[in-house]
Amino acid sequence: QRYMEFTGSSYEGSRVNDRLEGKGTFTFADGSKYVGDMLDGQFHGHGTLFFPNGSKFEADWLHGKAVSTLPAGGELTFKDGLVFVEGDWTYCDEDDRRFYSEVVHGIRPAGRSQIVDADVPPAIPAGAYDCGDGYFEPATGRVMAYDGKAEIRTPDATEVEWIYKRCRVGK
Repeated sequence: QRYMEFTGSSYEGSRVNDRLEGKGTFTFADGSKYVGDMLDGQFHGHGTLFFPNGSKFEADWLHGKAVSTLPAGGELTFKDGLVFVEGDWTYCDEDDRRFYSEVVHGIRPAGRSQIVDADVPPAIPAGAYDCGDGYFEPATGRVMAYDGKAEIRTPDATEVEWIYKRCRVGK
């Protein structure tokens, strides 16, 4: 319990000898959650990691490691329902640059092109860069949630360079 208070995480569920064991929900400080089986304080059995951006990773776990028979060790599903399939990834590659919603619903007419994988692009402040999971503020060097209420991360120099080169800028 002490460790969880220090890291900002929490756990609700079964315990054996005060260890996280059985079914439970482990919530990380960033809002990510693991819901599933635990053994001796580790993910063990079947469980799903849910991420703040709406994606999830479902797997079978063995002492904290994903061990599913799938190539990635489990199944990663993005917020929009797109499932990552390693080795068979045809979404937004060099041969087909459509967004997943365009694959599912078709491409819009000329002049109404999508610039993000959403019907309406999220609003971002002037001078900020849309990173896909939030916006980058050059003045603070942080990526913020679209609502501006939470910091998502502090990107390293390589990501900042990528953001400046490839992301749309708020006007």
